[in-house]
Amino acid sequence: MSCTLARPPVAGTPQLDAEVPQSASAQLRSNSVHDMYSDPLLQRWTATRQRIREAAVRYGRNPENIGLVAVSKGQPTEKLRRIAEAGQRDFGENYLQEALAKMRELADLDLTWHFIGQIQSNKTRPIAEYFQWVHTVDRERIAIRLNDQRPHHAPPLNVCIEVLLEDEPGKGGVRESELLPLAQRIRELPRLRLRGLMCIPPTRETFEEQLALFRRLADHLQALNAQGFELDTLSMGMSSDIEAAIAAGATWVRVGTAIFGARS
Repeated sequence: MSCTLARPPVAGTPQLDAEVPQSASAQLRSNSVHDMYSDPLLQRWTATRQRIREAAVRYGRNPENIGLVAVSKGQPTEKLRRIAEAGQRDFGENYLQEALAKMRELADLDLTWHFIGQIQSNKTRPIAEYFQWVHTVDRERIAIRLNDQRPHHAPPLNVCIEVLLEDEPGKGGVRESELLPLAQRIRELPRLRLRGLMCIPPTRETFEEQLALFRRLADHLQALNAQGFELDTLSMGMSSDIEAAIAAGATWVRVGTAIFGARS
């Protein structure tokens, strides 16, 4: 399989604002500015970034400390390229083979790839080789395989532990009572860098209900840090609950529908 491992980001959360890739021509950049006002995709992407900024200001957060992962599963590569040329750097994929094909097609762009789907044991090697972030580690076995299969020429793989906040059939995540032992085990693995926690909470209609769930995840991160961990990442919040996630301390929000529109 021919796919070049993308250059990983520096430590820390990427800034919301990013430069247009140097590989894009001046004409493409000019077209991107023009298209921002006429392209519905770019309009939705811009509106999402504005939602993040406004929520950050409203809840006393620095917008530069909140990264946007564009959840691009099921989307054609052409759409990813359009928002990448406008400045989007981070893309989240759920399905490995689809993601690898997109990486090949977009290899001329400086992008950061996040794996955000459930991880099967037989898929860990390419995930370890080609992604810079994995948000959904929930088992020791998976962590060990990612560690052992991470190329030694690459920096440690940034990982988050997915936490199951409420029992839901078919959802991944470690139970809250089992979080500390898993975090302790991952901390021992030299090819992984434990960055923080991730959740996909059940749907809640009100802001207060959403906020309560996200605060539980934030409390777990604080508890781990009180025991000597140095975690800096809360991956939480999607199209319908960005504001509550940011209020609770999100450093990554993972947004698909609000950017790409509803999938048909």
